[in-house]
Order: sequence, then structure tokens, then C-alpha cells
Amino acid sequence: MSPINTIIKTTNLTKIYGTQKSVDNLNINVQQGEIYGFIGRNGAGKTTTIRMLLSLIKPTSGNIEIFGEDLFQNQKNILRRIGSIVEVPGFYENLTAQENLLINAKIIGVHKRNAIEEALEIVGLQHETKKLVGKYSLGMKQRLGIARALLHYPELLILDEPTNGLDPIGIKEMRKLIKSLAQERNITILISSHILAEVEQLVDRMGIIHEGRLLEEVSLDTLRKANRKYIEFQVNNDHKAAMLLENHFQIFDYEVRDEGNIRVYSHFGQQGRINRTFVLDDIEVLKMVMSADRLEDYFTKLVGGGKIG
Repeated sequence: MSPINTIIKTTNLTKIYGTQKSVDNLNINVQQGEIYGFIGRNGAGKTTTIRMLLSLIKPTSGNIEIFGEDLFQNQKNILRRIGSIVEVPGFYENLTAQENLLINAKIIGVHKRNAIEEALEIVGLQHETKKLVGKYSLGMKQRLGIARALLHYPELLILDEPTNGLDPIGIKEMRKLIKSLAQERNITILISSHILAEVEQLVDRMGIIHEGRLLEEVSLDTLRKANRKYIEFQVNNDHKAAMLLENHFQIFDYEVRDEGNIRVYSHFGQQGRINRTFVLDDIEVLKMVMSADRLEDYFTKLVGGGKIG
């Protein structure tokens, strides 16, 4: 049995399709009250894991504990405490939001009279209840999906790529909603995503999955402290610039990236001198900025190259 403050714990969780290991000995721990980012490329095993957590598919081997109880022994009691969205939420598009939720409430046995009104208000759709769902934007449908997941007042919310396909305004609204559910309603949230810039603004802690295996669990605070500052130069001749860094400045802590970008991880305060030396040696400097590694940089180094997506 897991401690009660551990909401989700998987032990050597594995799912095999034929000869392909979709999830490979996965061990994740989600703590009470946190927003946990489950991140990885498309096809990394995120949705398969979520389907196992929700008992939509059975694992090949391994164990899942939720709320400190074995999922397979207490499935009915555990699942009634969870709300979820897996992939794109489906609705009857010729019905209103209120009519859709009424059907769902009857199916899952929610009898509280104002549960539907409360859920719609939480997600900001209280003034759109009479509109046919077919006329909703994708962002509104995603929020309606969360309203449906909240009908039975869950303690845990599992969201599979909830910002997928949303425009910047829709992403911002979704981020605000997810944060408010965790902070104001004390709901533990697991959110899967491959949009690293979005995860960075949202989660408390994350698990990074690659080719079905968990590479690391890390808090966002720890990650921010570990991310290194650098001076980035964009030049027209990165090979010549790299040689100049080594031979003229004895700088060896640098990284040559794509499109002529060089990141220098030392000699802060000397960027002007470096820039002048480049120019005097006929190296055109197109850009010079001070910055720090982001989650995408950390992810790329962890999985061994290539962008997420």
C-alpha cells in the first residue's frame, strides 16, 4: 500500500502489443494536490499509460495503485473518484451543453440538482448552455469535456493532451482553468502533453517518458535551478566562430546548434568583446542574446537529440 499522499503509483507497468513494448516497466509517482506533467513525444506511451490508469486496457504486467489501493482489486470504488479526458472528448453535437451533461450525469449516477450548473460555471461555459455543441469552438469543447469530468466531484483529474489543437487564447484559458482546479479545489491533476513550452508554465513536477520508458521524474523548481545560463550568438560561420572561441578566448564550454547558433556557457560579461572579435575576423553576427536552457533543451539532451513532437 502506498502512503495516502501518493495518489498514483505504478510499479513496473508494462504493455506489449505483439512484439512492441508500448510501455516498458514504468514507475511513476503522483503526489496529492500537485499538477503532474507526463511528457514525451507522440507515440512515447503516454496515452497507453493513461488508458491503463483508467482501466480502459489491461497491462501486460506490473501494478497500479491509486489513492493507496490496488486498482485491479478496487476498480469500481477508485474510478468513481477520477475524472478524465482521453484524446478528443466526444459529444452529441445536435444537443446543447446542458443536454449533453444531463445524459452523462444520468449514466454515471449523479443526482445532485445543481451539479451540471456548477460544472459549467467552473469551466466558464455558464452563458453558453443553450448553444448546440456543434457550434462550439474546439477550446469550448475541451472545456465542456472537463465540465463532464467534474460532474461527480472527482479527487483526481487525468487529462490527455488537453491543449492539443487549441489556438493561443484557448491554450491560455485552459492553463488558467487547470491551475484553478488544483489551487482552489485541491484536485490532483495528471496532464499528458508534448507541448513543452506549455507544460513549463503549468506543472509542479513531471515525468519524462521516451519509447515507453520513464527517463526521469523531476520537479519544475529543480529543473529551473539546473538549467544553465548562456550567451547565444547566431553567426554566418559557426565552424570559424567555434575555433576562435577556443584559440582566442580559451572557451571550451560551448555548444554549436542548428542554423549557425552557438551557445557559450561561460565568460558572462564578455559578450561584447567576443562579438567584436567575431566581427574583426569577418564573422557576421546576426544575433546575440543572454538566455537560459528551457525544458525543451533539457528534454532534447535527455532523449539524445531531436525535437519533441
